[in-house]
Amino acid sequence: MLKKKNLTGLSAGVLTAIATLLAGCGSTPLPPDTGCGMPGGLCGPATPVTSAAPAAPAYVPPAPRDDGGVRTSPVELPPRADGSQPGAAMPDGSSLRVALILPLESPALAQPAEAVRAGFMAAHEQNRANITVNLVPTGDAAQASLDAYQRAAEQNDIVVGPLSRPAVSAIATSGAVSKTTIALNHPQVSTPLPRQMLVIGLSLEDEARQVADWAAAEQPAGRALVLTGRAVWQQRLAEAFSARWSELGRGRMTVELPIADGYVDGNALADLRRRLAGEPPQLIYAALDANALRQVRMALGTSVPTYGTATVNPGSNPATVPAEMAGVRILDLPWTVQPDQPALAGYPRWSSGGEALDMQRLYALGIDAYRVAVELSLRPSGAFELDGATGRLKIDMGQGQRAFRRIETGVVVRDLAAGDTMLSDDAGGDAIPRERRVFEPVTGQ
Repeated sequence: MLKKKNLTGLSAGVLTAIATLLAGCGSTPLPPDTGCGMPGGLCGPATPVTSAAPAAPAYVPPAPRDDGGVRTSPVELPPRADGSQPGAAMPDGSSLRVALILPLESPALAQPAEAVRAGFMAAHEQNRANITVNLVPTGDAAQASLDAYQRAAEQNDIVVGPLSRPAVSAIATSGAVSKTTIALNHPQVSTPLPRQMLVIGLSLEDEARQVADWAAAEQPAGRALVLTGRAVWQQRLAEAFSARWSELGRGRMTVELPIADGYVDGNALADLRRRLAGEPPQLIYAALDANALRQVRMALGTSVPTYGTATVNPGSNPATVPAEMAGVRILDLPWTVQPDQPALAGYPRWSSGGEALDMQRLYALGIDAYRVAVELSLRPSGAFELDGATGRLKIDMGQGQRAFRRIETGVVVRDLAAGDTMLSDDAGGDAIPRERRVFEPVTGQ
């Protein structure tokens, strides 16, 4: 039997800060100019929320060289042990130069930038024939990123980056996009994006809308109870879910819970329990983190179907997943909830010195950014799909407006205490569980 454990040390708003930074990810606040601030994406709320993790050592980029004013760090990788070069050569035998622009010189953004860089280079290691990656480290300033972009675009075939929202916004409105550009965050602009710019940043709102569609398909009748807090990322999640829920013609009730220092107000939970006693909702959507949701389920019970995005992910360690989280349905990246699927098997796991899920999501974004860059070099005006580390990616660069869609993975938290099949220990000790996976894939979502 698995004993109850609290969520201390878990990544509460993983995607939050990074998403904010990039468009919404994490639980540890990032600087306002990053443009993100919530769980679930690389660009979420205005106030980033990134999971607290041990501080990583300062990143020291490779010694740069000066090529016409462009500071680049060509990445040189050794051949495999057998002397072979991994990956197939470009079909026409040509070479491809890819610039990767990341804020590795920014004290605030170096750690998330390093996670993206690590994922990008892990994918490069899997397929690097005739492909040169030029790393372009920058600082925080949007203008510096724009200057670096313009110089990198002159010397490379494809540009990947930047990572922060202000930097992407500066490039999107500069009129300087002349090469295929894969932006890692969502720009805040009111004008159409340049024709050659594709945005693949993680999105808090997209996750919430996908959860609404999923919940509506599984629960065809009844109203939803939308639970949220006062944090910007929580409000954004709740608003995106609610807007999509209304488009689907479904009813809902939204309740904002007072939360302080990680604790949900007990009186508010008691009042909510009384309100729901006579008319329980058909389902709950939790725009919360895992710790807050656990407290809610302790107060309200666990019988009502409950949905959430990556922010409620309690982590994949069975020893730290509380019993109250069993049955919660979560939409998250394949990399964090189904890392053993065949499409991801060839990529090494990565650690930033802790188990912060937001950093893992950025690592996954780096993997997909490289794979998308390679595909775009082959089909710059075509359409294709990828089973990526961040989801099923659908990209169409055809005539007119570019189209990008990420379909993430739906899973349910297993009842670890009751659902494990036990095996006898040949050494004469206690029985041990056959299966210790936290998440069970959900089909048809």
